Amino acid sequence: MAKKAKKQQGGTPATVALTAAGVEYTVHAYDHDPSHPSYGEEAAEAMGVSPDRVFKTLVADVDGTLTVAVVPVAGSLDLKALASAVGGKKAAMADPALAERATGYVRGGISPLGQRKRLPTVLDESASSHATICVSAGRRGLEVELAPGDLASLTGAVLAGIGRG
Repeated sequence: MAKKAKKQQGGTPATVALTAAGVEYTVHAYDHDPSHPSYGEEAAEAMGVSPDRVFKTLVADVDGTLTVAVVPVAGSLDLKALASAVGGKKAAMADPALAERATGYVRGGISPLGQRKRLPTVLDESASSHATICVSAGRRGLEVELAPGDLASLTGAVLAGIGRG
C-alpha cells in the first residue's frame, strides 16, 4: 500500500481531511491542460492509470437534494440508478455554479472529500474491484489514490451500480 503522505503547506481540504483521518493515500500531481476535452481522461493519461481506476466526482440534484456521484471516468453516470440508490425518484445534473458553491471546489477539481457541505454520496460499486482508486484531490491536476473502502467510509458513501459503460 502507498505510504502515508505528510500534510503539506498548500494542501487541499481533501488532503487535509485524509491526513486528519489517518488514511493511507498517495498524491499524484500533473500539469493540467485547459484544452483537454475531459478532466478525468486527462488525469488517467497523465498518471498512466487505467481509466476504470480513475473516478470522476459529479454533483446531481436528486429530488431537490444535491448528491455526489463517484463513477469511473471510462463511463458515464446513470441518473436513474443514482436516484434509486438514495431513495429518490428523479435525478438531473446539478447546475455547475451550485455544485461549486456547495462543495467549495471548482468544476474539474471537485473532490468527494473535504467538501464545504457534506452531501449524500454514492460510489459506483465497480470501485470495490480495485485495491486503490484515484479521485480528485480538490484541484485540477491533482489526484489522490486511496482504498475504495476508505473513500466510502470517509464520505459515508453508499455503494451502488450507478456507472454505465
